[in-house]
This record gives sequence, structure tokens and C-alpha cells, in this order.
Amino acid sequence: MNRAVKTLLEGAVTFLAGLALKLFGTDEQIVWVTPTKAGVVLMVVGGCLLVAALLQSLRGAGASRT
Repeated sequence: MNRAVKTLLEGAVTFLAGLALKLFGTDEQIVWVTPTKAGVVLMVVGGCLLVAALLQSLRGAGASRT
């Protein structure tokens, strides 16, 4: 697997984990974080990773590296 595919998978898994926390997490506070807020943060991080993977794949397709 190349780097863009790995980043794409990592972003997708992170986004889906955040979505699961957002949808199914309780609103009870665990130490100092609520699972729903942590889910939103994970969704944002996963989305950023997906965009980074897209940019890596576009840049890698256009540039010839030796």
C-alpha cells in the first residue's frame, strides 16, 4: 500500500469511530470529556486526514518521482 491509501484508511476509520461516539455516546461526563464531544473532534480529525489523503493522491499522480 502506498502512503495515500494508508492515510485514507486511517482517516476513514477515525471518522467512523467519531461518528459512532457522536451517535451512540452518552452525555455522561467521563473524567473531563463527554463521548459526544470527543466524537465530534474525532470526526474533524478524520475529515482532515481524508482531505490530506486526497491531496497526497492527486499530488502523487501528477508528479513523477525518481
